[in-house]
Amino acid sequence: MRYLQQVFCFLLLLIAFLTGAASPSWAFVSGSIQPYIDRVESRISEFTLDNGMKFIVMERHQAPIVSFMTYVNIGSAYEQPGKTGAAHFLEHLAFKGTTRIGTSNYSAEKPWLDRLDALSTQIQPTQGQPAQIQSTQIQSAQGQSPSQASATQQQEFEQAQAKASSYVKQNEFGQIVQQAGGVGLNATTSADATRYFYSFPANKLELWMSLESERFLEPVFREFYEEKNVILEERRMRTDNSPIGKMVEKFLEVALPGNPYGRPVIGSEADIRGLTRQDIQEFYDAHYIPSQIVMAIVGDVNPVEVESMARSYFGRFTARSPVADIQATASTQTAPQEITLKLPTEPWYLEGYQRPALTHPDHAVYEMIGGLLSGGRTSRLYQGLVEKELALNVEAADGFPGDRYPNLMLLYALTAPGHSVEEVAAALEAEITRLKTEPVTVEELDRLKTQSRSGLLQTLASNEGMASLLPEYEAKTGDWHNLFESLKAIEAVTAEDVQRVANDLFQPKNLTIGKLLSDSNSI
Repeated sequence: MRYLQQVFCFLLLLIAFLTGAASPSWAFVSGSIQPYIDRVESRISEFTLDNGMKFIVMERHQAPIVSFMTYVNIGSAYEQPGKTGAAHFLEHLAFKGTTRIGTSNYSAEKPWLDRLDALSTQIQPTQGQPAQIQSTQIQSAQGQSPSQASATQQQEFEQAQAKASSYVKQNEFGQIVQQAGGVGLNATTSADATRYFYSFPANKLELWMSLESERFLEPVFREFYEEKNVILEERRMRTDNSPIGKMVEKFLEVALPGNPYGRPVIGSEADIRGLTRQDIQEFYDAHYIPSQIVMAIVGDVNPVEVESMARSYFGRFTARSPVADIQATASTQTAPQEITLKLPTEPWYLEGYQRPALTHPDHAVYEMIGGLLSGGRTSRLYQGLVEKELALNVEAADGFPGDRYPNLMLLYALTAPGHSVEEVAAALEAEITRLKTEPVTVEELDRLKTQSRSGLLQTLASNEGMASLLPEYEAKTGDWHNLFESLKAIEAVTAEDVQRVANDLFQPKNLTIGKLLSDSNSI
């Protein structure tokens, strides 16, 4: 059971890092389904508002349902040093409502929100408490001692928090969606982007336009201090109390030094504690601008009607100039790097190889290599490590933790009882050497492509899946058509391509090794 818990925790961690970050191009196009692809593309249209906001619309009238995706082309990689976690924090607060949603009386609520912000400048968040006074910095005008002033200030903060909360309508945005028949209301933050999504009955198109436009036109970041505790608890569960969580965080710092991908998406504990509501407002003002937002609408809709409504509702957003793009170049290494941690856990072994962004001409080949290594029970790593009982679990995560910029192909394994990370490392090396020296067989390529064609058809059959893929490619490559072009590129990959790229990728100068070793005495 402990082994399964470790695997589950690591998979949760990877989901948190990878959700939406890795380019979804595991599917392949062959001549037999190309006409179908052409028909799919013919049902997709697009338009851009005067303010720069892009809409991609796909008609699918089989059922009276529509899936929506608000894709904000900004993730944790765009945060300022010392303010990590802002993108994820903003994602949480985007569900708290507006000046009209989530409050019984915003004009009465706002002074208390402002008062909380003023008090927070004298407050140092601490574990398990909403706020605690920095007593050495506070002196009462009535001559109170620091400890007395701390208690007084803490009480005032809690009273202000209670007053602000008295106006809150808990989860009103979600309740409106649910009562109107909406399902799947959720959001994710990755290194590359933030996504907000749900589905509605087709006759609720205008309600979505109204809700989503208001949510990002007039957001109110209420319940900020309560939500900070929620996020700190999320971090404790995902990272601080998870040995593999700690390992991945430290591993990225070593593997990607100075690269925005080297910072945790959820943020460091110190940064989360130090974030203010003004910090979140400034991040929103800088990055949640029309030209950085792509809307995908897939389902039983009329594109003409969609465009008319979009211009009415989202045309209210004011165009603003984007901030300068970040610089995220590949790290320069001349030899392998290594990090070792000893924690109370079963041993894990990680290898990360630097690879280029998804716009690189060989991106499809990197995807193919990832599939060959860990594409199910027929994959090389599964057969070479799991079936031989060296590891309980082994995977290759390509495009980690994002793929817009140079990133990593991450190989990781949980060692089986009675085996060591050195044995796992040797088995991995054997499979990598084989990939570099022996051409991939025709049977392997055909099998993987056949599996991936099935994945493509499943994705194309899903409104939610298509609403996720279209803005992803639009934002990262500049054109949603590249989704289908990338699928064709993968189909064209040859055994020679795989061997060539494998020899370029799996080099010591690209490698970072991580060893998470058992230490029952660790705290």
